[in-house]
Amino acid sequence: MNSKQPNILFIMSDDHASQAISSYNNRLIETPNIDRIADEGMRFDNVYCTNALCAPSRAAILTGQYSHINGVRGLSDDFDGEQQTFPKLLQKNGYETAIVGKWHLGHGGNSDPTGFDYWNIFPGQGKYHDPTMIEMGKKKVIEGYATDLITDYSINWLNSRDHERPFMMMVHHKAPHRPWQPPEKYATLFKEREFGEPVNFDDNYQNRADAAMKADMRIEDLTEDDVKEKPPEGLTLKEVKKWKYQRYIKDYLRCVVSIDDNVGRLLNYLDDHDLSENTIVVYTSDQGFFLGEHGWYDKRFMYEESLRMPFVMRYPKEINPKSTSNKMIINNDFAPTFLDYAGADSGEPMQGESFRLIAQGINPVDWRTSVYYRYWEHLTTHNVVAHYGIRTEKYKLIYYYGDPLDVKGAVPEKTKPEWELFDLEKDQLEMNNVYNDPSYLDIVSELKAELSGLREKYKETM
Repeated sequence: MNSKQPNILFIMSDDHASQAISSYNNRLIETPNIDRIADEGMRFDNVYCTNALCAPSRAAILTGQYSHINGVRGLSDDFDGEQQTFPKLLQKNGYETAIVGKWHLGHGGNSDPTGFDYWNIFPGQGKYHDPTMIEMGKKKVIEGYATDLITDYSINWLNSRDHERPFMMMVHHKAPHRPWQPPEKYATLFKEREFGEPVNFDDNYQNRADAAMKADMRIEDLTEDDVKEKPPEGLTLKEVKKWKYQRYIKDYLRCVVSIDDNVGRLLNYLDDHDLSENTIVVYTSDQGFFLGEHGWYDKRFMYEESLRMPFVMRYPKEINPKSTSNKMIINNDFAPTFLDYAGADSGEPMQGESFRLIAQGINPVDWRTSVYYRYWEHLTTHNVVAHYGIRTEKYKLIYYYGDPLDVKGAVPEKTKPEWELFDLEKDQLEMNNVYNDPSYLDIVSELKAELSGLREKYKETM
């Protein structure tokens, strides 16, 4: 093995909000193993997805490109595996590569995983219990719990890999995605605990774009399948909402506890096999998630809980323990960063940048000060309006353009275009749209100009 090439262990969950990781916020839960990565490395506080949806985020991570370039704008778009990805480039530079768990980028034809020496994935979303897995093209049902099985297969591959080559392994969990089914051993965890609700749990969506009112991802919208039983009789609507929230948040967090356990198993494996020093370990999620904020579950919106991704990274050779960064990073940056560590050239420009220097505690003078985001699916699942926007350190400008365009699976219905502007210094909870406030006229003009510049930079013209 070339000692200059570190191993890369890339652990990613699905819909894991940073609010449910104790190194970010210990209000809800303790996650000692994920926290260990942060404690022994860096916690990144401003990492954002460029499209808060499972498949588009995964495509952006693989390619370093925005959705309109990599072709995965929504859940119904299959990934073209012939395009360039960072696993392929790592393979060319001597790495042995693997992915185990959730793929969610289509299956069959050009959508099977490419760039991997070994792959073992769930079809579609996959199941929590006794899931079907597709190992190198062969389907079989595996007894057990998905989060444990993913780790089992990951460790098996680590044992059987070519120990003379560096490895890059993607351990991608289904949890804690809906329908939030925990393992049996945690079925009654938190049973006696009453979780506090977010301060904007009873958001009435006033003084906001109509898009917020239109969305049907409220806690009240959780189904009987989601909360596992019917609400008790005789409750008021407000009481039903509170009851559903407790059912939802407890199952969600039970799934997170299982993930944390399995992160610990992988960290222990690295320790036991003298791999920790030369292995980059990342834990992240494919986007954020609403845990009752704004009275919502799910993601999709450009609001902070959905936009922000948890991201912690450990690499003892370069990253100082207990370090943090507030630099703006996007999921398009992951690919060029991994390639940078591996000493591999992308061969063609990616739409992200390596943040290796930031991880070292160095602040590049020309690093981005704004982030471009776009959610393409218009009035599909959860009735969320298509939108794009820009987030800076102080402001967030969102444009609900109200046109389904040509997104496969979209509803052919237009809605009234709307704008939202949030002053993030004064309104961290994003409750007050100040777009029409005359005192923000110059800010709106500046942000629109910067938004237009980013769209041009990323070659987005639609």
